[in-house]
Amino acid sequence: MWWQSFLMSWGCIPELASDCSDMTNASSAYLGIIIGAIIGGIISWMIYSRQKHTSNKQDHTLKQIKAINDHQEMMLKRLEDSDKRHDRVLDTILELDKRIDSIVEGQERMFKSIKPNKVP
Repeated sequence: MWWQSFLMSWGCIPELASDCSDMTNASSAYLGIIIGAIIGGIISWMIYSRQKHTSNKQDHTLKQIKAINDHQEMMLKRLEDSDKRHDRVLDTILELDKRIDSIVEGQERMFKSIKPNKVP
């Protein structure tokens, strides 16, 4: 019963009703709208699915980049600390070198002062 009333409001579609000879303009428009909605829905779902996949890959890549960045920052901090230690060691070595030079100069002066002057 409802099927017949639907077909009467739909119009004559030969594919759906056996006693129809031609499709009306209204039924053609309805059929076009339905097919367009189905195709639009499929295309929209495909676009959404592709964008979601791309978004997930981008999120994963960003997480990897952040992890690499964090690791590099840690390495830079270690290098900076190592550089500071090397600077302190170098400063200590230079200070020791100055002390050794002053001791050597003092011994040379002392040796010169003790060494008898040769009289010609």
